[in-house]
Amino acid sequence: MIKAIIFDFGRVISAQKPPSLFRGYEDDLGLEPGRLNQIMFGSEDWQETLLGRKTIEEFWYAIGPELGLNSRAKIDGFRRRYRSDEAANGGVLDLIHRLKGHYKLAVLSNAPSGLSQWLADWKMLDLFDTVFCSGDEGVVKPDPVAFQITLERLGVKPNEAVFIDDTFEHVEASRKVGLHGLLFTTAEKLEDELWDLLGNIDRG
Repeated sequence: MIKAIIFDFGRVISAQKPPSLFRGYEDDLGLEPGRLNQIMFGSEDWQETLLGRKTIEEFWYAIGPELGLNSRAKIDGFRRRYRSDEAANGGVLDLIHRLKGHYKLAVLSNAPSGLSQWLADWKMLDLFDTVFCSGDEGVVKPDPVAFQITLERLGVKPNEAVFIDDTFEHVEASRKVGLHGLLFTTAEKLEDELWDLLGNIDRG
């Protein structure tokens, strides 16, 4: 019996930013298409931040010069702009509200320290029984320890939990631990897959 549903945060609970938004950033920064993601998420600085070895502020100040931002004021300004463009995936949030009270709910995310505050700012922290943030824990997916800790905090066995992520490698890692792993693409597809697996969710 399924007792818990575990969600990734980035590009699942938070909506994926459209390519047009990144093109706008890159045009304003004078970067080649695709370069922003390479600088931000392909860097050693990002990996260090996900493990909690650097703060999110230290991360931005480290990569700022590569973005062509030559002062802390400019870095802070772009960081505020980048954060303000983040938004929740409305379809996923609606689904979470319908699952609440029927299943234990959790977030398991590779994210900089402070994810719980982000969820609180979005008025959704109370929806979850536990939040595993790699930057606070020092462990990143696909390390099985991340899944094991989350399961322990929920008080459920692996086969009693569903894990939802947009990264195939992470979904496969969850399945190896024994969870029911679902690869996220859209809220509509996720609802169909959960309906097939659970059979008793409110379909609105």
